[in-house]
Formats: sequence, structure tokens, C-alpha cells
Amino acid sequence: MDKLDNIFGLQEQLNKKIGVEMGGMSDEQKTEWILNYIRAMQQELAELTDSVPWKWWAKYQEFDKQNAKVEIIDLFHFLISIAQVMGMTAEDVHEAYLKKNKVNHDRQKSGYSTKDENDSRHI
Repeated sequence: MDKLDNIFGLQEQLNKKIGVEMGGMSDEQKTEWILNYIRAMQQELAELTDSVPWKWWAKYQEFDKQNAKVEIIDLFHFLISIAQVMGMTAEDVHEAYLKKNKVNHDRQKSGYSTKDENDSRHI
């Protein structure tokens, strides 16, 4: 088992313990849970932002590197849950990442002068 498979398995266990069963969700339930996880991620992003001294006018702030790391992991928890709601496995995420990464490199190579989402339809 690789590390990403392990993380997906652990997240599935946690979601079940919390009472979220991913299997057999209707589209309405998927929509509900995706929105729940997006809202949670927005909050985690705000908490990550607060870990970084972003207020240029305030001199009292410090970079809380330890908390920033925790918030990043919280984001992973919710992002993996979204992938699982969509029925994606660790292997699916890995394959899609590799394909999208290639698209992103190709876009940079070509200058990415026009927006064309058709280059990602195969993912």
C-alpha cells in the first residue's frame, strides 16, 4: 500500500466514524457533502491565512509555521473527502494529477495565451 492509498483509507475510516457513508449517495447527498466540505475548506483556508502575517499594517503578527502545517493537513482531510464523495480512489487522483500536471506544463510551454478548457476534457 502506498502513502496516498493509506491516507485515503484513513480518511474513509474517519468519515465513517463521523457518520458520513460515501457509498450509495444520491446526487443530492453528494451535492450536500461537497458543499459541506467546501465550506469547511474555506474556513481552514482562513485559518491558514491567519497563520501567516498578512496584515501589512500590523507589526504584532508572527508567522505561525506549526499551525500553518496543521491547517494544510486539515485542508487535505476535506479535499480527500470531496474526492471520495465523487467516487475517486487514490489511484484515480494520482492518474488525474499526472494528466493535469502535463496539461499545465503544456500550457506554460505554449505561453498559455488563450483559455481553452478542452485540453483538460480527457482527465
